[in-house]
Amino acid sequence: MEGARLEELLRSKMDALPTKARRVVEYLLANTREAAFLSIGDVAEKLDVSKAQLVRVSRVLGFSGYSDLKGSLKDAVLEQVNPSATLSRSITSFSNLPVEIHRLEHANLDDTWNQLRAESIGEFCSILRKSGTIYCVGWGISSLVAEFLYTRLLEMGLKGVLIKRGSMALIEQARAVTATDAVVVCELPSYVIEVTESMKRASEIGATVVTLTDSPAAPVCKFANLSFYVSDASPTFGSSLIGPFFLIHVLTSALAVNLGDKAKDALKDQEKGLHDERIYYPTFGLRY
Repeated sequence: MEGARLEELLRSKMDALPTKARRVVEYLLANTREAAFLSIGDVAEKLDVSKAQLVRVSRVLGFSGYSDLKGSLKDAVLEQVNPSATLSRSITSFSNLPVEIHRLEHANLDDTWNQLRAESIGEFCSILRKSGTIYCVGWGISSLVAEFLYTRLLEMGLKGVLIKRGSMALIEQARAVTATDAVVVCELPSYVIEVTESMKRASEIGATVVTLTDSPAAPVCKFANLSFYVSDASPTFGSSLIGPFFLIHVLTSALAVNLGDKAKDALKDQEKGLHDERIYYPTFGLRY
């Protein structure tokens, strides 16, 4: 079922439902992506209702059972992250697409910022300061975010390793992770099984896992010691990277201040390379 039709169905049935059933539908409308990946038991526990209640609500909505409803929720989520589908909607829905993109990106920044907590930033700095090696992991477009983090770590003199698709599978590269290491993984939808399996292995070894995702329902979150959430809404391509890049900028800036003289000395050493005129044109300003 298309996302718009599913939303219309849920809204049309909601007012006639008793209080508990209505609360279920309100949750599904507000948390479609999360509900699509959680088990019926997890949803029941979250809403403090029985599994049987979820099955009854599903049937009232016209589905054969909760698994049938969940299948429609998954279809709606997959539709949201399908570039061709989002582009088709944009062509028919927005008379001024640049204005809509501008509006959404501002919302992505605000939403990402509103989900950020000072204590989480402090914990992030503490984890990375005491880690032996910091592995930055990403698949597909998420690897661009991981690489941004990786370059920032190197600039601050920290030992970083970038793990992304290449001549070796992610799970093979993850074998280098040890219990004294930290793994920071960016995982935007669509979620990748190999990424989840790699993080499971890292967690079992005893490494500290930090996740950057769009939802607590992302499978990698099951193995996270610390999670950050971003907004990545886009009217065209599957995910916007503005929110994730903004989050990395904030976290690494805080880390640089937290590192103090260590980061300052590393940046001074790195600055020497800016004066190599075989690489840079000094006339136009020198900065990373």
